[in-house]
Amino acid sequence: MGEEVTRIMIGVNESSLKGYPHPSISSKGAFEWTIKKIVRNNVSSFNLLLLHVQVPDEDGYEDVDSIYASNEDFKNMKEKERVRGTHLLEYFVNKCNEIGVACQAWIKQGDPKEVILHEVKRLHPDFLVVGSRGLGPFQKVFVGTVSEFCWKHAECPVMTIKRSADETPRDPVDD
Repeated sequence: MGEEVTRIMIGVNESSLKGYPHPSISSKGAFEWTIKKIVRNNVSSFNLLLLHVQVPDEDGYEDVDSIYASNEDFKNMKEKERVRGTHLLEYFVNKCNEIGVACQAWIKQGDPKEVILHEVKRLHPDFLVVGSRGLGPFQKVFVGTVSEFCWKHAECPVMTIKRSADETPRDPVDD
């Protein structure tokens, strides 16, 4: 009789400083913490579920004036975003493959808070791991935090992994 596998969902996103395909400091830290502290050498007992949520621009398309864009432009931009997100996930999938831990990775679009909660309901992971930028109360009012929203509302245990002090940029909103 086989041992049950623990399914850990990890929310990952791109760096606000470097952009795609670079992972944010927070999501990279959450991933590495999960590997070092939970998975360790017991790779056959875990399946990592790597979710990246792409947030569309206000009008849905960045770097293009919607007035002058054609249908083909919009189609190309959507494909470009999908490819950029895939390259981000490739970073995490390659790390999983290097150590031999099973993983699944996918991209969704929308509000990260809502999408992550929807995916938790859909997949029922054993727990969720998300990174935290460590914003102060003033910044939280304007930026909001995905990690805080998830630990309040997710239907599974949530681990929030803070950035280490030496990795925190001058402005904590940057990641």
